[in-house]
Amino acid sequence: MRVVAGNYRSRQLKAPTGMQTRPTTDKVKGAIFNMIGPYFAGGIALDLYAGSGGLGIEALSRGMDKAYFIDKNFNAIKTIKSNIDQLKIDDKANILKKDANQALKMFARENLKFDLVLLDPPYATQEISEQLNEMIKNNLLNKKAIVVCEIDKNVKINIPGELEVIKNQEYGITKIIICKFGE
Repeated sequence: MRVVAGNYRSRQLKAPTGMQTRPTTDKVKGAIFNMIGPYFAGGIALDLYAGSGGLGIEALSRGMDKAYFIDKNFNAIKTIKSNIDQLKIDDKANILKKDANQALKMFARENLKFDLVLLDPPYATQEISEQLNEMIKNNLLNKKAIVVCEIDKNVKINIPGELEVIKNQEYGITKIIICKFGE
């Protein structure tokens, strides 16, 4: 697993041990970022089910100013910290060991808003529809924010009307749904 493009291109990343995380393959990661625009002019990213931190790190590599990495698994948090330390980007990363729903509530209390949201939950525990509604209800998305949902291709999710689906693509067992918020 590696960073596909940007400032940290080709740098190797560690994956958490065990079967509780499912890192996004380099091919799918490259496809995601090619679909949403290969580079960013700043902004704040949220990697809600961070695992190895690969998606959030890719966003930082491609120009996001800051990224929040959320995972409730201790091994995942340890791996994210290791990957962030290796790249020497501690100043751009906030790593929180929290349940995704608790993190969203905390962000709402702090009035935090995101420009890019990366949702790649374990396939067995899909709560994306509820979490998207929570983000909209609590005003966690900046105008023109991009939301990336990586799900099992057989899973159906309800995308809130406030989000416009701009891409819907399958890669093997994985489906990528990319949405844009507001004008």
